[in-house]
Order: sequence, then structure tokens, then C-alpha cells
Amino acid sequence: MKDMMGLMKQAQAMQAKMQDMQAEMERLEVEGQSGGGLVRVTLTAKGALKGLVIDDSLMKPDEKEILEDLIVTAHEDARKKAERLMEEKMKAVTAGLPLPPGMKLPF
Repeated sequence: MKDMMGLMKQAQAMQAKMQDMQAEMERLEVEGQSGGGLVRVTLTAKGALKGLVIDDSLMKPDEKEILEDLIVTAHEDARKKAERLMEEKMKAVTAGLPLPPGMKLPF
């Protein structure tokens, strides 16, 4: 029974850490870029788009498709960075918990 109480305390502590981490993920921002920095996208670590910067040199009507591709690529770059940041934070939150291998949180 003592082990169960300890496990419950660990679960409560992890829940509090998860709530703190979720709030932090809304504040943390990552930047993705493409075209050698000509297009930059800023996302929160949770994936919300916060900003888009396009270099003036790309504002040519005949290069519209290139610009669209660069925006998509910059967004993907930022999204991957946000995922890595989230994974790092989750590892810190779940450190020391007896979770089965491969179990990902949040569920």
C-alpha cells in the first residue's frame, strides 16, 4: 500500500508539472526559416502561428509559387522545432516515473 501512495504522489506531481509545461508551451516560440532566411515563420511551441516575415526581394508576381513553397517549408521547419522542444520538456516532466517503454504523454 505504501508503494501505491508513493505512486499517487508521483502522479499528482507529474500532473502539476504537465499543467505548468502546457502553459509554458503557449509562451515559448520557435522560428522556422527557408530560402536562406528570406521567409521566417514564428510559432508557439504548441503550433500556433505568431508571425510571418517575407523578404521584399520575394515580392514578385512571377515568383508567387516559389514564395508559397518557401512559406510552407518555413512553417514545417518551425513545426519540427516545436515538436522537438515539446519532447524535451516531456522528458523532463516524466523523468523518474516508472512508465512503460515507448509510452508517450500526453495520451
